[in-house]
Amino acid sequence: MAVLPHFAEFEAAERALGCDEVIARAWDADVVQPEHTHPFGARALVVQGEMWLTVDGSTRHLLPGDRFDLPAGRPHAERYGPQGATYWTARSKA
Repeated sequence: MAVLPHFAEFEAAERALGCDEVIARAWDADVVQPEHTHPFGARALVVQGEMWLTVDGSTRHLLPGDRFDLPAGRPHAERYGPQGATYWTARSKA
């Protein structure tokens, strides 16, 4: 498993890149979020559990240490594993 930074380190690095907000998102087991969009861009780091992210018909299985980026307005769907998942996300206004 990848060595994860502390949340404060992640936040400092993302703010240095110009993000507007850094938060932790925790999802319950087996939650499915159908395709949707956000009015902000997001750079995220999975820190616990597992998830599947589908963008443009391609699905990625993400585990702790994996990162993903989504530009504002990009349609995507999410599915969380049997233990749920937590990721830290840095959001930037569109």
